[in-house]
Amino acid sequence: MSFFDLVVGKPLATSEERAEQIGPIAGIPVFGLDALSSAAYGPEAALTLLIPLGLAGIAHIVPISFAIILLLAIVYFSYCQTIDAYPHGGGSYTVASENLGEKAGLLAASALMIDYVLNAAVGISAGVGSLVSAFPRLLPHTLALCLGILLILTLINMRGIKDTVTAFLVPTYLFIGTLLFVIIVGAFRAVAAGGHPVPLIAPPHVPASISLVTLWLLLKVFASGCTAMTGVEAVSNGVNAFRPPAQKNAKRTLTIIIVLLMTFLAGIALLCRAYSIAATDPNSPGYQSVLSQLVSSVMGRGWFYYVTIASILAVLALSANTSYADFPRLTRAVALRNYLPHVFNIRGRRLLYSYGIYALVGFTAFLLIIFGGVTDRLIPLFAIGAFLAFTLSQAGMVMHWKRQGGKGTRHRMIINGIGATATGITLLVVLVAKFTQGAWITAIIVPGLMITMSAVKRHYDGVARDVVIDRPMRVDNLNGPLVIVPMDRWTRISEKGLRFAMKLSDQVQAVHVDAEEGWEEIEHNWQRNVAAPLNQAGRQVPALIFLNSPYRFVLMPLVEYIEKVEKEQPDRQIAVLIPELIVKHWWQTPLHNQRSQLLKLLLLMRGNQRIIVINIPWYL
Repeated sequence: MSFFDLVVGKPLATSEERAEQIGPIAGIPVFGLDALSSAAYGPEAALTLLIPLGLAGIAHIVPISFAIILLLAIVYFSYCQTIDAYPHGGGSYTVASENLGEKAGLLAASALMIDYVLNAAVGISAGVGSLVSAFPRLLPHTLALCLGILLILTLINMRGIKDTVTAFLVPTYLFIGTLLFVIIVGAFRAVAAGGHPVPLIAPPHVPASISLVTLWLLLKVFASGCTAMTGVEAVSNGVNAFRPPAQKNAKRTLTIIIVLLMTFLAGIALLCRAYSIAATDPNSPGYQSVLSQLVSSVMGRGWFYYVTIASILAVLALSANTSYADFPRLTRAVALRNYLPHVFNIRGRRLLYSYGIYALVGFTAFLLIIFGGVTDRLIPLFAIGAFLAFTLSQAGMVMHWKRQGGKGTRHRMIINGIGATATGITLLVVLVAKFTQGAWITAIIVPGLMITMSAVKRHYDGVARDVVIDRPMRVDNLNGPLVIVPMDRWTRISEKGLRFAMKLSDQVQAVHVDAEEGWEEIEHNWQRNVAAPLNQAGRQVPALIFLNSPYRFVLMPLVEYIEKVEKEQPDRQIAVLIPELIVKHWWQTPLHNQRSQLLKLLLLMRGNQRIIVINIPWYL
């Protein structure tokens, strides 16, 4: 087994695809980590905005969290219907494109692509934030840790869905188990203490209020807390990843994810109020995440604390896996309609759409570097794409049921209509509340992506118009081409090129650009090594053409001569055979000039249909 196979796994045959499909339990680590892990940074993002209210601010997290839970329930029922209507995968792009038109589909695709990239960046940075909370000495290495985790996640995901599930199953269920245990124990102690439990380790002191509550502030808090809803769409977009019955298994997975997320959001909000836990400044030396304070207050700082924090770190970092699972599927769906490069349709060695993964990793690394790996700086950009996709998907489903008609469709239209209205209103709140904090960047990038994808579509449509043909093959003008062979000096490489040229045509020209005034030696070698043996064999001798180059240019005189011959021969194709040396090792390439590569590039850029470029490699 090669080292590459050991790292990313052996290639999988297409027939092995069924073995890569997963069940509802395995679907949670693949499609649910984004939603579940958002319980770690969604409430914290909301509480961070409540810092100016001090103790008074903590009380507001409960009603805000329950408003988010209600919205989550609406979205859940809406997406269950989407899975029923699109059993082969009904992401927002597919639903919007088929029911609202291509422009709405592009809007949904742009929003989702941004959301998936942000999810990967926020998940990793939040995971590192939890690690830094437990080990403050690591704070200066935040960005390096983020990029390191991104690399590890990429290597794991390149091995395919089945290996990814194996790697993520233990940390996922450890996170679920420990956080549920903390919530249950914390709730029991709170009830036993009459709603005022004594924390085992007191959280940082929360000062008195230094600001007044305003409706605008509460809307901003709600908008930040809505980041906990990202990733809910992932299951409906990846129904094909589930084993039969795929539709039923996908809905089971979605139900488990939503119930757990609701439990986490409600439990964290209620315990934060009971234990007087507030957010701390993420840029301050004494920063502690909300979950770190919560676990310390309920369980102390023994072995359980470190196991829990480790599981939170792992799941936050691994939550990017939802993006790894869905981003390539989304880009493939868009590329199938010619709005993205066709390379996104190519399946890699492990039955993955590898180029989608490459794009995701590149954009995520760029975001982490730009924002220094700090979650709080990325949060303002988050959730807009998700809620835009939610709204378009649900609106598309309303049109789907309306067009389908029949018994029960009116009831389904009402459910999706409520979902579209609720998420649409939330989108407006999030956009307005976060606009000055960075949401304006998303508002610019989304139209930019739509324009780019439309340009890609126009290009592919133009190519299709140019190359389409529906007529018999032409049988006129099948004469051999006039072959031109650039020649530096007489070598084995030149000989191979010239021999192949003479097999193609009886009209061959060897062209030498005399940049160093060495034409006499070239002429002598030509007469002795080419002309003499060909004359003796009774074969026609190719023409030897000298091009004078007083300024020692080589490529442009060649290109100009080739174009001149093409104009003088309007009824013939011109075949340019370019002999080139192929070295054994990559590091030897810079030791040789790359004129052959540049000549090919120049000729191809000129875009002449009658000039054919042929490589003649000579392998060392």
